[in-house]
Amino acid sequence: MASDAAQVKAAREDIRELLRTTHSHPILVRLGWHDAGTYDKNIEEWPQRGGANGSLRFDVELKHGANAGLINALKLIQPIKDKYPSITYADLFQLASATAIEEAGGPKIPMKYGRVDVTGPEQCPPEGKLPDAGPSSPADHLREVFYRMGLNDKEIVALSGAHTLGRSRPERSGWGKPETKYTKNGPGAPGGQSWTVEWLRFDNSYFKDIKEKRDQDLLVLPTDAALFEDPKFKVYAEKYAEDQDAFFRDYAEAHAKLSELGAKFQPPQGFSLDD
Repeated sequence: MASDAAQVKAAREDIRELLRTTHSHPILVRLGWHDAGTYDKNIEEWPQRGGANGSLRFDVELKHGANAGLINALKLIQPIKDKYPSITYADLFQLASATAIEEAGGPKIPMKYGRVDVTGPEQCPPEGKLPDAGPSSPADHLREVFYRMGLNDKEIVALSGAHTLGRSRPERSGWGKPETKYTKNGPGAPGGQSWTVEWLRFDNSYFKDIKEKRDQDLLVLPTDAALFEDPKFKVYAEKYAEDQDAFFRDYAEAHAKLSELGAKFQPPQGFSLDD
């Protein structure tokens, strides 16, 4: 069964409150992304094709290397799932991710709901479907992973801009400094290295900061640098560094598309929350 609209709406309020009290915007965005980002457009059957189907709630998938630390996101959100049993995990993960973007000052995402959940851990996708931060040829790697999901160059660059939120923690990913002047006092658990100075605010500073490379305390991964090195990516990265409205427009569209990847909806067209 899929979700009840009234419960999805009520849960959104609880997620807003959770964000206000825990500053967990980045990890909730990552939770939604990593559930959806396993999608393979070359596989037709659900749920073998991966995508936004709630499979990330199972230990076998949480233990994938790319998902290190996401058990913390699941723990934050599980009480909301318990309170609203008529919401699928697949919807809850995407609701949390989109709400986190909006509450951090990002664009309103044109979301729809009604995703059906997988039922057991045997339906989890194999490991290795998510992007890696330091592959030998970063631009090729991004294209290989995102093209497999059915996303294009513009969407790759726009979605990369979500790194304006959050921190990389070396104990989880192997990337970043243990702490910087921007992260040593939190909010939330201190430490890690952020891509931007105000790493709980969604804006276009990710693109500006990579372009200017002026602050050693800010993180630039090989896959971030590739956005300004690859000639096709660079067109979009330059545009987003200059024009935050254009970034917000393209980001909102790409985020909504990502959130629907591989999902099976009931009703088939899904439903939106009329606000």
